[in-house]
Amino acid sequence: MNIAFFLTPKREIIYATIDSTMRQVLEKMEFHTYTSIPLIDNNGKYVGAITEGDLLWKLKNTPGLTINDTDKVPIKDVKRHTQSKTVSINSEITDLIELAKSQNFVPVVDDDGVFIGIIKRSDIINYCTKVLLNEK
Repeated sequence: MNIAFFLTPKREIIYATIDSTMRQVLEKMEFHTYTSIPLIDNNGKYVGAITEGDLLWKLKNTPGLTINDTDKVPIKDVKRHTQSKTVSINSEITDLIELAKSQNFVPVVDDDGVFIGIIKRSDIINYCTKVLLNEK
């Protein structure tokens, strides 16, 4: 089965651009109660995911940085400790299962590497559950 069926398109998700500030990302994550969101560059290409942990480590490891100063910190200056691997829109569902074990979402890119959306781990688990229950 092609993964396009599971795709949550970019226009329906929360993401940040690499030009965002740490404060902007914190506020998006807090408002939507997400622990991780995709980051894209100015050309729409996926550059990684930023997590709560990345933001906390930046606060902890930057002397003098307070929550009030996060509007001065470009998100591109925040070290990302994990790298979410992407899949092509032409991938199959089996390509997602291994990635979903360690990622809350799997970023999907088109043939030019442009970010087009995500596939949520919960959607993959729901699909696998239905397949398993129908085989019994």
